[in-house]
Amino acid sequence: MAAMVLGIVSLMTSIVFVGGALGVIGLVLGVVAMRTAKRTGVGRGISLTGVVMSFLAIAVSVLVAFFMVWYANKTQECYRPDSLQQYTQCVRQHLAGN
Repeated sequence: MAAMVLGIVSLMTSIVFVGGALGVIGLVLGVVAMRTAKRTGVGRGISLTGVVMSFLAIAVSVLVAFFMVWYANKTQECYRPDSLQQYTQCVRQHLAGN
């Protein structure tokens, strides 16, 4: 049950990188729960849900991290604007490839 809850929470928070760490914990707990479910025959669905959700949370966190690095690399010249309007214009120019 803890693996499923951690999997769901980590998936919801994966966009702010917290989900990746929670996903790892949920994945470990889910694998342990699946081993226990194999012996007892109870709780396999819940543990499988926890493993899948945790894996998805880790994947989303990694994708968000790659996107953030790409975005920062593309727009690093725009980090010292005089106003928000100048920043927005600079980002649009850099993302459009101009």
